[in-house]
Amino acid sequence: MKARILVVDDDPGTLASLTRAFALEGYTTLTASSAATALRILENESVDAVLSDVVMPDMDGLELIQLIRKTRPASKIIAISGGSGERNYLDAAKFLGAHDTLKKPLSLQELLDTVASQLI
Repeated sequence: MKARILVVDDDPGTLASLTRAFALEGYTTLTASSAATALRILENESVDAVLSDVVMPDMDGLELIQLIRKTRPASKIIAISGGSGERNYLDAAKFLGAHDTLKKPLSLQELLDTVASQLI
């Protein structure tokens, strides 16, 4: 059985396209449109990886990464960002505990390869 991935992004289009891409590869995907929703999901569900946008309203991905590191230290975290100054966001995400980072717009193959490499 393929891994379970939690995708966190405030953009519905991104959530839909990532869910579709992962489903085609056989992954089970859970989605959250906010960091708060992601935390609620993680209270009840086990996941192998979390793919999170960094720039989101309310609680951003950097805060989410820190909370996941404390509560689910074994979960693999991949941060994604396309916001202005995204390199600084992605560097910060890596510093705070993300296992890998990707810049939007995402290359589908790069995304799938990155996720697969984290799940080995």
